[in-house]
Amino acid sequence: MFKSGVGFLALFGVGWWLLGTSGFEAPLRWVAVAAGCVLALGLMLAARRFLPASEGGPFPPERRRRFNQINLLQWLLIIATVIVCARTGHPVLVPPLVALIVGLHFVPLAAVFAQPRLRVPAAALVLAGATGLAVRMNEGADTTVRLVVGIIAALSLWGTAAWTVVRLGSLSRKAPAA
Repeated sequence: MFKSGVGFLALFGVGWWLLGTSGFEAPLRWVAVAAGCVLALGLMLAARRFLPASEGGPFPPERRRRFNQINLLQWLLIIATVIVCARTGHPVLVPPLVALIVGLHFVPLAAVFAQPRLRVPAAALVLAGATGLAVRMNEGADTTVRLVVGIIAALSLWGTAAWTVVRLGSLSRKAPAA
């Protein structure tokens, strides 16, 4: 599944990185954006190079159903959050609340995929969201909220992707050939 999830982690990391760097002035913003894109591309290429192809074919129907339920709930909560925050005049709360939702969605996914490593981005994204809310509660600027949430979220996703490449890549190199 996109080389053990590295592709998804890398690409969603770019999205959070774009949010986090949105308050930077040019040319620093463009340098930061380019660096984030290069990092994500590097992670995806490393996954392609060092990780084995997925085994076992498609997910069993029950696992696929559970995965779809978790993601559907996540997206419904995100849409509801955006609508409520927009209608109540608090759009700055969208990034930290979305980070909380996305972080919490990793908890059941860790069980569905039997991948305890997914608890790491779960905890880090919840931390990102909580930190963003704390910044806002202390009257921090919108750009500071976006910076804190976006950077922590991006680094946690990219860190998990890098950990996956290193860990699973080293295990596949140690495995005896069949």
